[in-house]
Amino acid sequence: MRFLQSVLSATLLVAGAFAAKKSSAERFQDFHTKSKSSVPLKLSETTYKSLTSTPRDYSAAVLLTALEARFGCQLCQEFQPQYDVLSKSWAKGDPAGDSRLLFSTLDFVDGRDIFVSLGLQTAPVLLLFPPTEGPHAVASKEPLRYDFTTGNPTAEQVHAWLSRHLPDRPHPPVKRPINWMRWGSGITIILGAVTVLVTASPYVLPVLQNRKIWTSISLVSILLFTSGHMFNQIRKAPYVAGDGRGGISYFAGSFQNQYGIETQVVAVLYGILAVCATYLAVKVPQMADARSQQVAVLASSGILLVVYSFLLSIFRIKNGGYPFSIPPFM
Repeated sequence: MRFLQSVLSATLLVAGAFAAKKSSAERFQDFHTKSKSSVPLKLSETTYKSLTSTPRDYSAAVLLTALEARFGCQLCQEFQPQYDVLSKSWAKGDPAGDSRLLFSTLDFVDGRDIFVSLGLQTAPVLLLFPPTEGPHAVASKEPLRYDFTTGNPTAEQVHAWLSRHLPDRPHPPVKRPINWMRWGSGITIILGAVTVLVTASPYVLPVLQNRKIWTSISLVSILLFTSGHMFNQIRKAPYVAGDGRGGISYFAGSFQNQYGIETQVVAVLYGILAVCATYLAVKVPQMADARSQQVAVLASSGILLVVYSFLLSIFRIKNGGYPFSIPPFM
């Protein structure tokens, strides 16, 4: 067993030394070729060191993550699909590698020593290694680190961050794959709704086309809004209030305030007045019997007088300086 471990260690050292001897262009070509079949590249400790070694004439985005459930990294699980979308979109939009950017990921299980060497105690961590030679070289060799403190970023947000730090080169846009499940669900729901409407139309259409129903709805809405219902909803007005003498006040004494019961009383009064006026204008002229018509006119007029008198008395409560009144509510 020890012999096999020694052979494996020696093999890794030889592979690492061989990779280190490769030029920057050769390393980029190797990783770029691998990324055509699998992106982002899944790294090990050896390939991480090879990818990030200097000198390099390319940029490398490395996501250090911990995806296994035993680590309990919820943000890692949430961000990984966004990073996959970004890397696949970039690779598809830049097949020739003109942007000189490689996407990769290193899981904690595969690179424990790398996490320790970087002093990382949390995940995920997104590092951008800039080129150290070539036309896009920067002075600092230290990688740039994306800030995850604001929560789970989208692929578009990370794309904007990368674009800012990769000037003068292509920035392929993010193209999300078609969500066939969502499309299928949407089409199924639409077809189901159309089927229900077609089946129920013989029963629903007569109701929707009924003029009396729409008239009733319109009248109720008009009475609610003209009586101050929305005022109460916006101001959160109380239903009633005390009058300061141990009693209950049903009507507020100004135009800037009103109570819930006040709105209901005014709406009922408006409704009675509207019904009486409509009855006098529409139904009474159609009566054939003159005596019945006369009684209907007197009854309707009497109701109009009493109700309007009460409404006017409420108005005088709201406006104490109003000089007019109608019997019987003086």
